[in-house]
Amino acid sequence: MSETRRRRTPRPPQASEPPQAVLRISSRNYSSWSLRGWLILRLSGLPFDTELVSPEDPATRAELLLQSSSILLPCLLHDGAELWDTLAIAEYLNELRPEAGLLPEERLARARCRSICGEMHAGFHALRSSLPMNLRAQVPGFTVWSAARADLERIFSLWRDCLGHWGGPWLFGERPCLADAMYAPVVLRCRSYDVALDAACEAYAQTILGWPEVQEWIAAARQEPEARITELEFDAEF
Repeated sequence: MSETRRRRTPRPPQASEPPQAVLRISSRNYSSWSLRGWLILRLSGLPFDTELVSPEDPATRAELLLQSSSILLPCLLHDGAELWDTLAIAEYLNELRPEAGLLPEERLARARCRSICGEMHAGFHALRSSLPMNLRAQVPGFTVWSAARADLERIFSLWRDCLGHWGGPWLFGERPCLADAMYAPVVLRCRSYDVALDAACEAYAQTILGWPEVQEWIAAARQEPEARITELEFDAEF
């Protein structure tokens, strides 16, 4: 007795939804690292949602008060990856979307970009503690003491060198890249604490302040509920 087998028509492959990225941040007003991570993602062109972690969370408060031994925000969640280091986020996105130009195309420019981004990532501790990120702050006549002043002078030297070598208006030429995302919060600190800039650095500051993404971030920070973190209102270290 023969058995008739029914032939099944193969189902067309289902179009898979691209994994949705989520960027967890702490505070738009107080967190320079959250701003850096957000700018890097916007430069990459990867669609993402922003998730604000409450500043009342103990780990988040420790980060904002510069009391944490490890910075865990911003944190990128995407396609099984969980990345909380800003440079790791940048390298991941550069591999995922090399056409976005997070790093300069030219070899020496790319190497210099990585170097100055690493310097920002690892250093300038006096600047961080003496001029904490606070977009609501306006402190005319603020006194910048010697350690923080040395940090600023080093940063301004890096800016002048890059602008002179690669022609501006961004640090590595005609379009923003990873380095601009890493140094944008310094421009905002300079504005908050009334830091005088020379002509070249002022022109760069104007480029950063005119960046639509930076303007979008500032506008959102102004709408953000004020965090109850009064410890952030401390005097500069002597």
